[in-house]
Amino acid sequence: MKKLICGPMATLSHEAFRRIVERFGGVDEHYTEMINAPTLLQGGPFEKYYLMDGPCPEKIVWQLTSNDADAMAEAAAFLTRRSGIGIDINMGCCAPEIVKSGAGIAWMLKDERETFSMVEKVKSAMENSGAKKRLSVKLRLGGEDFSAERFFKFCEGLCSLGVERLALHPRTQKEKLSRPVRKFFAEELASRLAQKGVDVVFNGNVRDEQGAVQVFEECPSVSGIMISRAAVQKPWIFAQVRAANEKYFGESPREKSGGFEIDLLELGLEYIENLQNFQPAEFFRTRMQRFFAYYCDNFSFAHYIKTKMLNSRTREEAEENFRAYFEKVGEDRFVRI
Repeated sequence: MKKLICGPMATLSHEAFRRIVERFGGVDEHYTEMINAPTLLQGGPFEKYYLMDGPCPEKIVWQLTSNDADAMAEAAAFLTRRSGIGIDINMGCCAPEIVKSGAGIAWMLKDERETFSMVEKVKSAMENSGAKKRLSVKLRLGGEDFSAERFFKFCEGLCSLGVERLALHPRTQKEKLSRPVRKFFAEELASRLAQKGVDVVFNGNVRDEQGAVQVFEECPSVSGIMISRAAVQKPWIFAQVRAANEKYFGESPREKSGGFEIDLLELGLEYIENLQNFQPAEFFRTRMQRFFAYYCDNFSFAHYIKTKMLNSRTREEAEENFRAYFEKVGEDRFVRI
């Protein structure tokens, strides 16, 4: 069976968000947001929040980022001894500050020897930790000057070092989300690596059940689909995709969703409460804003309510603004799937 995976998103892939996604079921794995390896090892004041693994510790994949190979290895060993499925190395983030620091997709742009040395250190540290966990890499096609030959050679090199999964977003470093993803790269990569026992997950622009079907029709060799931003707008999307495609995913979790009638007001308020319970107060506003920037796209007057939520400064103000919207536009409150 194929897998459905909730992808890593900065300021979003944390326990407060996972809890509302898990209400509906359908997710096989949750990648965490990027964890900075040196900061984790230094024991910063907020690191305990990055290490929260609820409500499903058995589904967690810890994603690491840094330009420091030794820190990556030490952090991987530490996380390998914790709950979850394994460690993921971020080689896909294109945020300018991350790339400038030498992390994210910068690892794909460096001399291969440096990158492979880092991966080898991480894999060795994981093996020496005494706990058997999977090592994966999330990546893109590379820089703007990438070639198919170099890309496939790079991926095969990663796998020769013990990487067991590649999650591919088939765009280059600077290609925008508006540009169609190149699915054929995911299918070709999955076909090449299948005989090596390495699975490939497709990531990019899957927004609904039809999009999932299209991926599997064009990329039958991939082992699963990773959904990120669309899951913030519609936390029930995994249950929705699974229910519509049981031949790929097996039994549907439809019963858990209460028949797929969703109270969008209560779900939004639940997320706000989760932030209060599972994130530091210092993070509340930015993480509330990031969530509602996507979630409000469900509503008739999306720009209006989005602006109100982005301007909310406290939990009380956010809740008040959110409730007030549904008092005016009550027909937006429920959605039936």
